[in-house]
Amino acid sequence: MKFRQFLLSRVFSWAITILIGVTFIFFIPHMFPSDPVENMIGQITARAGQMDPVELELLRKNLRTQFGLDGSLIQQYFDFLWRGLLHFDFGPSLGSFPTPVNDIIGRNLPYTMVLSLSGTIVAWIFGNAIGLLAGFRKNARSSKILESIAICIYPIPYFIVALVFQIVFAFVLGWFPLQSNIVTNQGFGAFISSYTRGSFLPFMGLLLVGMGWQIISMKSLASTTAEEDFVLFARYRGLSEKTIGISYVLRNSILTQITALAMSLGGAFSGSIMTEIIFTYPGVGQLIQGAILGSDYNMILGCITISIVAVSTATLIVDLIYPFIDPRIRYA
Repeated sequence: MKFRQFLLSRVFSWAITILIGVTFIFFIPHMFPSDPVENMIGQITARAGQMDPVELELLRKNLRTQFGLDGSLIQQYFDFLWRGLLHFDFGPSLGSFPTPVNDIIGRNLPYTMVLSLSGTIVAWIFGNAIGLLAGFRKNARSSKILESIAICIYPIPYFIVALVFQIVFAFVLGWFPLQSNIVTNQGFGAFISSYTRGSFLPFMGLLLVGMGWQIISMKSLASTTAEEDFVLFARYRGLSEKTIGISYVLRNSILTQITALAMSLGGAFSGSIMTEIIFTYPGVGQLIQGAILGSDYNMILGCITISIVAVSTATLIVDLIYPFIDPRIRYA
């Protein structure tokens, strides 16, 4: 297969994945029983009192136009594909009208990106390092202990770990705040201090759970690779165990883990959403929770569309560079 055909097939799969994802996320919020425009009109009339019926109907029409809710559901869908998916224009937020959704996401997305990416990458590095040691020396007692710990950690959901951390380290010991109160208006030093304290427990929750699968997977790959003939031949050559472990076992075992790194970004994002809600961390998870409770269609579509595009693009990039990493795979 030529590289152009390979590239086109991967890009096509990337586009179809995004289209299916945003299609689901568009239609699901429209199944909510509440009408966001009517909710907003109810809040306005509760504050302003009785309004003229003609002005009220004009307000209702203008709000539906601004929020992209006029026309049939199919018309709204294609309008969303054009504005939201192709131009990333999600309109104003219903809960923070008239602030655009893009501005709100732009303020919160960096917090989620830093938390998710750092937690995933650090868990990948430490998990693979521990898994390599456990698999390369699989008969050692320490390897069996590490594997047992990883097996116990892996099935624990993110939110359980987050709740345990919050109860033990924040409520009982008082080492960290119960909620991530990040200060942004008292100087850079205060911001870094509050951000570090507020992000430590969410980060450790993602790190602990993310390491479980990486240890198990890498341990299995390393133990299998360590029994290959080329590793045995390297020992016959008199190479040190450190050289064999890094140059032979690690280099051949890490290839599969690189693909797993991209795939784990999606799981890390969903885990960070739950963690953000528990710790009131100012990320996209908080926005999604508030948008669902307030039937803020534009905010829901904006947050999850950007998330789908980001995760799909990360997977596409790894898929494209994988043949350059693994010399056994060729485009033709």
